[in-house]
Amino acid sequence: MIRAQQLQPAGSWPGEAADIVVLDYDARHRRRIAMTGEGGLAFLLDLPKAVALRGGDGLLLGDGRIVEVRAAREPLLAITAGDPHHLLRLAWHLGNRHLSAQIEPERILIRPDHVIAEMLRGLGGGVAEVSEPFDPEGGAYSGHDHDDEHD
Repeated sequence: MIRAQQLQPAGSWPGEAADIVVLDYDARHRRRIAMTGEGGLAFLLDLPKAVALRGGDGLLLGDGRIVEVRAAREPLLAITAGDPHHLLRLAWHLGNRHLSAQIEPERILIRPDHVIAEMLRGLGGGVAEVSEPFDPEGGAYSGHDHDDEHD
């Protein structure tokens, strides 16, 4: 079986991908696993250490082809607030509970949790169910920082 032993960060690989793998957030934290692309290309992901794959990354196959990683849509909660300060306060409450969160300028995305949703509503936040790719912050102690994997 052909192996993918190197990660090419999004935007760093030229040309068309030979195939595409669509993975949710949990499935994008990998080191070694057999995979099959959307087009049927079977390969073994065999990286030196576990990494956080991001949408747009390329997996370099032994024959020089690239398999593109795409982030799958998954159910999430989009958290909004009346102003930036309010959103920052909501972010603090989420961080205080050590939740994975994707932080954007106008909203925060988290995985569905009805208890957390009610807490956020109680704090005046907007909470909406969405279906989007999830790419949360790695965290200071995660050991999966994407940028560190490419230095």
